[in-house]
Amino acid sequence: MSTTSAPNHRMFGALLARRLPGANRPTMNLERAEHGLFLLWLAFMGLLVFASWLLWKAGAWHRLIDADPTHLTVAIVLLFIGCSLWTGQRAWVLGLERQRLDSGHIGDGSWCGHFLHGTRQPGADRASWLQVLGEQAHGPHEMAWWLNGIQLKLGLLGKVIGFSILALQLGQMDSFDPSQSAQLLKSLTGGLGIALLTTVTGLTGNILLGLQLMRLDRFADALVADALALSLKHTEPGHGDRPTGP
Repeated sequence: MSTTSAPNHRMFGALLARRLPGANRPTMNLERAEHGLFLLWLAFMGLLVFASWLLWKAGAWHRLIDADPTHLTVAIVLLFIGCSLWTGQRAWVLGLERQRLDSGHIGDGSWCGHFLHGTRQPGADRASWLQVLGEQAHGPHEMAWWLNGIQLKLGLLGKVIGFSILALQLGQMDSFDPSQSAQLLKSLTGGLGIALLTTVTGLTGNILLGLQLMRLDRFADALVADALALSLKHTEPGHGDRPTGP
């Protein structure tokens, strides 16, 4: 029963997928367009700038700064802005490398050009050249990923500081005076506000920067894979890594 129903289920799923709106239309990879990765990053940053402007109009930034005397939230925001600008610059560089590879105009300064030239030499070790190309495509991203983790750690540091302030304020209480309850609650919620605001800011920055770095890594993976496929085209079938020409 199960062996005969499985193919029917697959056929039904394929028929349903073909009838979905736009299923038969050719897909367009925006990242493969000229400077497509940079344009996608620019659109993403435009949305973030617009959202930041809305928060500024609502007064959220002023309250965020005033509620955090440690200024860890400001440090997280500045770190996010700096890493995001670097991500845009890196997206431009990877886009140029993709454009050179697709057009075939690989100059001396191209990573893929060095890889293709090296693998075509007699006795070349393609694995070593592939490792060099992977380092050139992914190596600079490691520091950005580390800084992305620093955002989260700064948020957790603010959380620890906020709860430490809250604990110290609770320890200094000798007695509870109902007439001073408002002032007491205000002093206690100060440390709690620091803990929550820094944690939320660190998590948000970590997620948003991680999305940008993930796209960079996937784009670099596709670049390395296409360069490797292009180098394999210049190898004779059945002769290992021996190049076909000089």
